[in-house]
Amino acid sequence: MHWKGRSVAASLYLAAGKTTDSVTHGFLPAAARLGLDVTLLTDRPAAHAGTHDGPIVQCDVFDFREIVAAVDGAPAAIFTNSDFLQAPAALAAAYHGLPAKDWRAATRAKNKALMRRHLASIDPVFSADARRVPEDAPYPLVLKPREGVASEDVFLVRDALELASRVDEIAARRDDPLVAEEYLPGRLHTLETLGDGRELRVLGSFRTTLSPPPFFVEERLEWTAPPPETAQVLEQLDALGIGFGACHTEFVVHEGRAHIIEVNYRLIGDHCDFLLADLLDVPLFEQILTVHLGGRLADWGSALDGGQGGLNHRHAIAEPVIADRSGKLTAAPGPLQLDDGPVRLSYRPQRAVGDAVAVTRTNRDYLGTVRAIGPGPDEVNAALARFRDAHDWTIT
Repeated sequence: MHWKGRSVAASLYLAAGKTTDSVTHGFLPAAARLGLDVTLLTDRPAAHAGTHDGPIVQCDVFDFREIVAAVDGAPAAIFTNSDFLQAPAALAAAYHGLPAKDWRAATRAKNKALMRRHLASIDPVFSADARRVPEDAPYPLVLKPREGVASEDVFLVRDALELASRVDEIAARRDDPLVAEEYLPGRLHTLETLGDGRELRVLGSFRTTLSPPPFFVEERLEWTAPPPETAQVLEQLDALGIGFGACHTEFVVHEGRAHIIEVNYRLIGDHCDFLLADLLDVPLFEQILTVHLGGRLADWGSALDGGQGGLNHRHAIAEPVIADRSGKLTAAPGPLQLDDGPVRLSYRPQRAVGDAVAVTRTNRDYLGTVRAIGPGPDEVNAALARFRDAHDWTIT
């Protein structure tokens, strides 16, 4: 099989920072199944040793010029699944004339201040530099790093005094820019999309449960049909220039209006990518690589319900096991797959026994994630409860 005259036996350059299960257990095996020769570009080669049998080349993957220089010959694709590397990978791919995301759209998605500015005409939301918030700002506000991830250093602040205190607290441990945004009430959803530059396909949606304020830890993601306001989200994504490859968008719905919270211009993480692939029962990781090779979206037939991503007679939940104290993880299950009646359960650890754990009130507190797929919510919830009761996670 070929894409735009390129054999699938050609070379894929995959840019990565830290190691992730999405790359190690998702995209690298998918590339092998497609017959691609993969060169891993990373600024952390020691961390990736043992995760990839092919070449691992050290370079500054945050600089597109370094990626360009590291590519040897005529590559078939340059790809990354990292939030931070989307723009440099897109620029490097464009240099080589390869299918890629628009680097400007990738930059807008990553930079929350740019995103708000770009969407101001169709979805005005207050946003300001956290150190220059006007007195009449519409408190409460959400304070967050301008280019942050995983709910790290994200806080709900009620007034100017609390804002100043939190800014100083965050600045003591990081020096990147912070933004303060209008708090958007409503039900939190995700939208999972995949595009090939010609068609943008909705894969589905999760409804997200968050921890109590002032923190924003994701405690559960439950598969659901995309809400009626999804068309508004797609309009906003189009305005941002997003439509190629995988995209994970978080948004709230309130009184008939959908407001984007943030756009992660890559596949959903925290093991929900594996849940999505299992639920749809399609080669999701291969399909994402295929569009970066210049291929079209495959016809998945009945895997998607009318293009809305809702599967008939199937329900799915991803539920992380969250550390409730700091210490050392002294007991925890390893990777598991089992059936509980009609429910298929999978567990993949994110921390190993012996790891030191420091509670941060972010998604970094995940010890592992339980994924469950079954015929309905009652069966799935009951199987999840039995699984958690049957296993121990001990922090001492």
